[in-house]
Order: sequence, then C-alpha cells, then structure tokens
Amino acid sequence: QVQLVESGGGLVQAGGSLRLSCAASGSISSLDTMGWYRQAPGKPRDMVATVTSGGSTNYANSVKGRFTISRNGAQNTVLLQMNNLNPEDTAVYYCYYYSWSGSNFWGQGTQVTVFS
Repeated sequence: QVQLVESGGGLVQAGGSLRLSCAASGSISSLDTMGWYRQAPGKPRDMVATVTSGGSTNYANSVKGRFTISRNGAQNTVLLQMNNLNPEDTAVYYCYYYSWSGSNFWGQGTQVTVFS
C-alpha cells in the first residue's frame, strides 16, 4: 500500500499561482510514476502532469508552459507549481502514484478554485 497526502489547494484570482504538494509513504517502488490529475464537475478525471522516478515529465497540452512538476526522490514528494492560473483550471486535483509493477493509488484530492 502507498499513502498519499496532498496539500496546497485553495482559492486564487486568475493570473495567480498555487503550489500543490504530495507526500508518498508506504511501499514505495524504485521504479514508479507520480503525478497529478484533475476533475472538474461533470467532467472526467484528466492527467495534468506526471514525473517518473527517472525524472521524465509529461504535461497536458492545456498546462504546458504554465505548470511545472518536480520531484524530491529522497522524500518521495511531488510538487506541482501552477502559474498563470485561469478559471478553466478550477477542479479537484488528485495526487497519483503508479508502481511499474502495476499498482496505482490516489490521494484524497484538493480543491483548486480560480476566480476571474
């Protein structure tokens, strides 16, 4: 089992910034992927950004150039720096952990609300 604890959501005006943090604990694999997904009301849960244990990153087109994902491997922590936020970024953001052995886990979610 892997436990994920998220923090950093909140309310921000359009054009502002927020930083999300997720700390993983438990049965952490040496080969894994961590990242963030988001789900707005009435919409599916979509990938925002991911980073592998080797440091490879992947971003949704809608956040490229605005969001940056980073990872502290020693602390099993993943950060999502979100800049130039707009109302379309409003959603519940979920931390995600995937072990390359096939297990995956989700955090409880943190609300991000961007107002214009």
